[in-house]
Amino acid sequence: MSKAVFCIAKSIDQTESIVNKLKDAGFASNDISVLLPDKSTTKDFAHEKHTKAPEGAAMGGAVGIGTGAVLGWLAGIGSLAIPGLGPFIAAGPIMATLSGAALGAATGGLTGALIGLGIPEYEAIRYEGKIKGGGILISVHTTNSESIDQAEDIFELAHAEDISSTKESSVPT
Repeated sequence: MSKAVFCIAKSIDQTESIVNKLKDAGFASNDISVLLPDKSTTKDFAHEKHTKAPEGAAMGGAVGIGTGAVLGWLAGIGSLAIPGLGPFIAAGPIMATLSGAALGAATGGLTGALIGLGIPEYEAIRYEGKIKGGGILISVHTTNSESIDQAEDIFELAHAEDISSTKESSVPT
């Protein structure tokens, strides 16, 4: 049974710390997702997807050196514009789901994409509000209770907000 553990980080520094701790704990880069508003530009931009970690460093010039360093290790880094919400930076399995939303394949924008990841609707709405307010969504896909507990402990020790877990029907690849 796959589960995902979610939290909201309040800053890019906190996100970097959490991602590094998840990496050190043995979580794979393709099991970690990060979603944050792209505040580096006021212009929406076309969907652009990268699937190799080295491109994360190149992206750093557009979104800030710290963000590029944090996300460079993760799989599927890219930028996208969600209609009505604006530009976002995404990395990990969430990128595939949000790419569909950005291209109009899914309805409901960010909340709909989060529900598609298995997040209950009331939590998806809350997460969307936090992300719109500048929060950074971090999720970790796990397959056993030990790794769920480990991810939750990492989130708690980092003082992340809105920590929760949910059963997934499938993990996007």
